[in-house]
Amino acid sequence: MDHGGGGSARTGPLVRDLSAARTVGLVALVVTGLLGSAYALGRSLVPDPPTRSSVTTSATGPHYADQPPAEDTPHRTPEGEPSSSPAEAGQDGGPSPDGTPPPGPADGPSPGTADGPYGTQTTSGTSLVALTFDDGPDPQYTPQVLALLREHRVRATFCVVGENAQRHPDLIRAIAADGHTLCNHSWNHDVNLGRRSPAVIRTDLLRTSEAIRAAVPDAPIAYYRQPGGAWTAQVVSVAQELGMTPLHWTVDPADWDTPGAGRIAATVVEGVVPGSVVLLHDAGGDRQGTVDALHRILPDLTRRFEVEALPHGAT
Repeated sequence: MDHGGGGSARTGPLVRDLSAARTVGLVALVVTGLLGSAYALGRSLVPDPPTRSSVTTSATGPHYADQPPAEDTPHRTPEGEPSSSPAEAGQDGGPSPDGTPPPGPADGPSPGTADGPYGTQTTSGTSLVALTFDDGPDPQYTPQVLALLREHRVRATFCVVGENAQRHPDLIRAIAADGHTLCNHSWNHDVNLGRRSPAVIRTDLLRTSEAIRAAVPDAPIAYYRQPGGAWTAQVVSVAQELGMTPLHWTVDPADWDTPGAGRIAATVVEGVVPGSVVLLHDAGGDRQGTVDALHRILPDLTRRFEVEALPHGAT
């Protein structure tokens, strides 16, 4: 029968076409697989770019959100010198020139020890708390301070500047009349006095003591405080030769920077422990914040401690 022969003739080409299609398909799959492998191999040789989200910059360089910043370093001026400290700016309360920071009250002072910069005294030497006032006397603020101390029956230590003592001998007499202790604070608040020759330092300190005694003859001047806390070995030595104890401090509320009465009071009230010497100012700028802070400081300290002037000495 012709039907069977005709069917075989039509099926032969169809089988060949299907076989060819399968061959092309297999070749295509192989090529695709090879290309994919080549891409994966090449991609693995190229590192991913770093992710730098939330980039911040500080004095020590850039830091990223997933990387802790490096430890801060001291700020420096464009010339590479350390930035000015409070002492270099002419204010009490900064570190000494060699970078020694003022001792803090964290563990409490050690009464009877000279543990401040260059062996200066930082405590009252007993459990008494000592308030000290620097840079006066000043006709606007010193009388207010004296009135408040009188009201709370507190005696303090006044570190006076020679020029101001000479200008306001009446205030020196008022300080002494109320039983406060007098302290030499240099002639004109020369922060760099400690870097000068021993002869210059001696002349400065003697001139200041003479101005104090011109107002109150035979007044004991048992202490010397270096302006800015910028102590050096030679200024400590000269003060000691003249019979004065170099006096530093324990608590510094930075009232010289006029932070406001609230902050001044809080720093003092929270920082004082038995034996503390507190640094305050009754001159050298706007000291109304200090005066106002005393309204809180004096009631609080007198309730918790015995607040008294440092010993007068016998110089």
